[in-house]
Amino acid sequence: MTLEFLTYPGYRFPTEIIDHAVWLYHVFSLSLRDVELILAERGITATYESIRQWCHRFGAEFARKLRRRRPKPGDTWHLDEVYLRINGALHYLWRAVDQRGVVLDILVQDRRNATAAKRFFKRLPAGLKYKPRKIVTDGLRSYGVAHRDLLPDARHRTSRYLNNRAENSHQPTRRRERQMQRFKSSEQAQHFLSSHAMIYGHFRPRRHLMSADQYRRTRARAFQRFRCKDCRWP
Repeated sequence: MTLEFLTYPGYRFPTEIIDHAVWLYHVFSLSLRDVELILAERGITATYESIRQWCHRFGAEFARKLRRRRPKPGDTWHLDEVYLRINGALHYLWRAVDQRGVVLDILVQDRRNATAAKRFFKRLPAGLKYKPRKIVTDGLRSYGVAHRDLLPDARHRTSRYLNNRAENSHQPTRRRERQMQRFKSSEQAQHFLSSHAMIYGHFRPRRHLMSADQYRRTRARAFQRFRCKDCRWP
C-alpha cells in the first residue's frame, strides 16, 4: 500500500514538513540553517534556501488565517514604538497590543511623527473592524495628535509605567533581530514581523496567568487552529 501525502501546488515536500519548518522558524529563535539541521536529523534533506522560500511564501498566509480565527481582542490598546536600524538608517517599529498582551498589529516606518502615528491609527481599526474603549501610550506627543483626529471617542492615558505590555512585546523582535543579524530592508522587516508576531504570539499565551490545566488546553487549541484545514493554503 502506497501512502499519498498532501502537497502544496508546485512544492514537492509534503505539507506537514513545510508547516513544521515554518512553525519552527517563527516560534523559536532559530536561524534557517538551524531549521535545516533539525530537518536533516529527521532524515529530511531540504536546503535553508528552500526553507526561506517556505517561510516567505506561507508564513504571511498562516498568520492571516490565524488572525482571522482568533478570539476578539480586548478593548484596551497599548501602543509603543521602538527603533530598528536597517542598512544604517533609523526606522521605527510601531506595535499595538491589547490588555492581555495579544499583538494586534505592527507597522515599520521611517518616521516617528504625527503623520506616522496617524498612519498606524488608521491601520488598526481597519484591520480589527472595531474601535477601542481606551488607549494607553507613552509620552510621545504624536499619539495625542492621532488620537484627537482619528479616535476621539476612546479614552487616552499617557504613562510610561502603564505601558509595560507594549514595551515587553518588543523582546521577541529584538531576539530575532540579533539572530538574523539585523533586517536588510523595511519591506523585509514588515513582511517577517507581521507573520512572526501572529504565529509566535499564537503559541505563547501568558503562562503566568494560567493554571497548568488551562495552559495545556490553550496550547492544544493553538495547535488545533494551526493544523486545521481552514488555516492551510487553499
